Amino acid sequence: MLYLLALLIGVIAGLRTMMAPAAVAWGTYLGWLSLTGTWASFVGHWITVAIFSVLALAELIADQLPSTPSRKVPQQFGARLVGGAFAGAVIGTTGGAVIGGLIAGIVGAVIGTYGGAELRARLSAAFGRDLPAALVEDVIAIVGAALIVAAIA
Repeated sequence: MLYLLALLIGVIAGLRTMMAPAAVAWGTYLGWLSLTGTWASFVGHWITVAIFSVLALAELIADQLPSTPSRKVPQQFGARLVGGAFAGAVIGTTGGAVIGGLIAGIVGAVIGTYGGAELRARLSAAFGRDLPAALVEDVIAIVGAALIVAAIA
């Protein structure tokens, strides 16, 4: 189950890069993820939660801008892999499987990046414009991240 949750949080990173780290930070801060005494214990500090939350919010806003590059360009894709790896590793740490969680997070980020791009393209075509599709993707990322982290509690 732990690997599935790490994979799924990676998918969230593929949709919105900073949503996955923000979700695991909030989960740790709220006591849902037990990371005390591990390398990842800093994730639950209020400063970390604040930084990741601001970055996630900024990404939600920036994603709506027409100048935002494709998620599949190297910089965007790489950031999604890092976000998925980090969040997956944090989830893996809760069960003593850091490397397994990290790998699952990376795989999930690849799935989320390409799957999210395809979903958004299809939704944009169905809506006739991009904004509603982007908002649907935002909701999926936010709700999905919350459900994944809550499932660990």
